[in-house]
Amino acid sequence: ALETLKMFEKKESRVKSAAATNLSFLYYLGNELAQATNYADLAVNSDRYNPAALTNKGNTVFANGDYEKAAEFYKEALRNDSLCTEALYNLGLAYKKLNRIDEALDFLLKLHAILPNSAQVLYQIASIYEIMEDPNQAIEWLLQLISVVPTDPHVLSKLGKLYDNEGDKSQAFHYYYESYRYFPSNIEVIEWLGAYYID
Repeated sequence: ALETLKMFEKKESRVKSAAATNLSFLYYLGNELAQATNYADLAVNSDRYNPAALTNKGNTVFANGDYEKAAEFYKEALRNDSLCTEALYNLGLAYKKLNRIDEALDFLLKLHAILPNSAQVLYQIASIYEIMEDPNQAIEWLLQLISVVPTDPHVLSKLGKLYDNEGDKSQAFHYYYESYRYFPSNIEVIEWLGAYYID
């Protein structure tokens, strides 16, 4: 894929931008941030209105820990294409990292309206409600999430923990036990179940 895409580097700017965008993404997936950054810069410079190029550039900046600057690239991508789902999602994550929780929630809820069954989006919304110390909302969103991915042991144990914190031992047991059924090696879940049976 890399070799094929490199053949397009010398073409006219829009083709060059598309090829550089894909090259940047492939290097990013391979955790080669320096190369990913170079191609992201090339893609943005070839076509400043390419939302995928701007999102990739944001991703390389995000990976280097500059969440504020990453958010600027994601916002620019959204100005060029308001339905760029990757930019919306990553902007939500950037604001979460910056502890701008209300803004993170706004962008993730907008994305949820576009992608109602996205497991990642549902999980992030639940996580934000947990940070906001609103366990009831966190539980609501996690229940939606397990309707999409019913066998995820991590989500099931998180539900168990939230119900346990709320004092609902029977629901906590149900979700911890389900989590154990799908992943019997989680020591934290085994400890909780052991303590439950002792009680």
